[in-house]
Amino acid sequence: MGRNIRELPPTHNGRATILAIDFDGTLCVHKFPEIGEPFLDVINDLIEFRKQGGKLILWTCRDGNDLFKAIKWANDFGLWFDAINEDTEWVRNNYGRIKSCKVCADFYIDDRNL
Repeated sequence: MGRNIRELPPTHNGRATILAIDFDGTLCVHKFPEIGEPFLDVINDLIEFRKQGGKLILWTCRDGNDLFKAIKWANDFGLWFDAINEDTEWVRNNYGRIKSCKVCADFYIDDRNL
């Protein structure tokens, strides 16, 4: 990744900074459909980012029971999301977006970025 999560401001332009975070290979070792070992440094940085006012979207290809397990796994580490595979409430309220294939975020964190 080009930037460290700790370098990102949790707020900017008078609103929360929104991060869209992939699951497999980003929050844990990629072992789909299983869940790999956690990347605790990333998880802890995201927990702190959210405590400081940032917003988190879980942005993953997982669905159904695999998605439910991923959410529960993250919650068990104390990592909570403001949205799952959809825009945050702030984006829906301010841009009138109902549903889009791509979530609106300030930064996208994924193990497969270039």
